[in-house]
Amino acid sequence: MGDPHRVGVVGLGVISRAYLDTLADHPDVSIAAVADLDASRSAAVAATIPGAEAMSVERLLARPDVQTVLNLTIPAAHADISLGAIDAGMNVYVEKPLAVTFSDGRSIIERAASAGVRVGCAPDTVLGTGTQTARAAIDGGLIGRPMSASAVMVTPGHERWHPNPDFYYAPGGGPMLDMGPYYISALIHLLGPVRAVTGAASRLRAERVIGSGPRTGQRIPVGVDTHLTGVLEHANGALSTITTSFDGVKTTAAPIEVHGETGTLAVPDPNYFDGEVRLFALGGTEWRALEPRAGYAEGSRGIGLLDLVRADDQRPSRAGGDVALHVLETMTSLLRSAAEGQRIELTTTAQRPAPVPLTPLEDWKAYAKTR
Repeated sequence: MGDPHRVGVVGLGVISRAYLDTLADHPDVSIAAVADLDASRSAAVAATIPGAEAMSVERLLARPDVQTVLNLTIPAAHADISLGAIDAGMNVYVEKPLAVTFSDGRSIIERAASAGVRVGCAPDTVLGTGTQTARAAIDGGLIGRPMSASAVMVTPGHERWHPNPDFYYAPGGGPMLDMGPYYISALIHLLGPVRAVTGAASRLRAERVIGSGPRTGQRIPVGVDTHLTGVLEHANGALSTITTSFDGVKTTAAPIEVHGETGTLAVPDPNYFDGEVRLFALGGTEWRALEPRAGYAEGSRGIGLLDLVRADDQRPSRAGGDVALHVLETMTSLLRSAAEGQRIELTTTAQRPAPVPLTPLEDWKAYAKTR
């Protein structure tokens, strides 16, 4: 069985709790150290995890016993922390997006390759039964040849619930870089890589008002476009349309629909691991729900890091750096296309990750005990 893989966590904000709930007691990993700019927060988190030590980021990146850094910092810090870990000889698993610029993302991947370490990146929600069951249906021919897809995310903005939403409206934020990774990662799992994009964008207002927490009522400036729509040309010839918006209120559109020659799939929200996949077959009269047939059942954030730990030369990580870099280039190219008013061909590609067999909760939760 071997010793658990030792992980150091950098960044202990809102999303960290979801990761720690998955990883803190998993037999494959051990949380050795935690770090945050707020030392009191680090101490409080470490006190809840047996064996974990609170420390500064600098000390964590200098620890020789940490094998992988889980980078949960704000997007603007993703590149610096990831590169620091790579230079220290550590693997990295980073919260989405990989970086806020394509050049920084490429630097992470290239430097990791030179150092002989691995890079993984969220979202790992696409490894759950929702997206994976839809992929199995497509690969199994249930809709015939896939021709197109649509992806829609509409919300009035995260300032309604997040106590410190400033980074969502600063360079590197916005609905595409924040939420786009879920939808574009899902589209790549479903339809494969993207070869070119065309985008258009707008901005509803210049300020937002914080709606919760100690800063309630405070106004923050908006420095990014808050509504973006685009067309993705996939390498297999399929066309996807995507809309991500912080300017709408609600939508009745399915989060993702995939249209084939003989059927349409309604795919659940890729921000979650599960959800109902529905099929409408040509000649049918109603939608039919599909039983889960692939994916990590009852998945939770952190599965992608576990998948990275278990990957090898025969089966690369399903939430690996190559997909994350391709997703990042797709998003930044959509934004550039919107600014420049032209179609942009991508310079990266990525293989569709290996599908996830249907894996019950008790199996992935206790993997080390059964391998």
